[in-house]
Amino acid sequence: MDDDVKVLERIYDRFNARDIDGVLTAVAHDVAWANGMDGGHVHGHAALREYWTRQWSMVSPHVEPIGFHRTADGAIVAEVRQTIRDLGGKSLQGQTHGLKDKTVRHVFRLREGKVARFDIQDAA
Repeated sequence: MDDDVKVLERIYDRFNARDIDGVLTAVAHDVAWANGMDGGHVHGHAALREYWTRQWSMVSPHVEPIGFHRTADGAIVAEVRQTIRDLGGKSLQGQTHGLKDKTVRHVFRLREGKVARFDIQDAA
């Protein structure tokens, strides 16, 4: 699991640095990525780039993994502290999208060392 966790840690690092290309190097071209703002999934690199570009024009998210474990079916689950701020760095008030400060579970399914599917679950 160590190599897979290193891939995921790099994804978090590059996401927090707003380096879309850095993240995409670790994501399959046909990825299904959970849309935390609107629900559903975006599919493929172009849609993921568009999603993050739109998200980052509205809010400033930061995601910090605090632990990883593998499930019986092979997925890797990251427990993540998600912090969402406005573009000025202030806490959000009255937002209309689904993003907010909370602890969540990110579920990753990898294929050939790259993320093929990403889902978000509320933490228990």
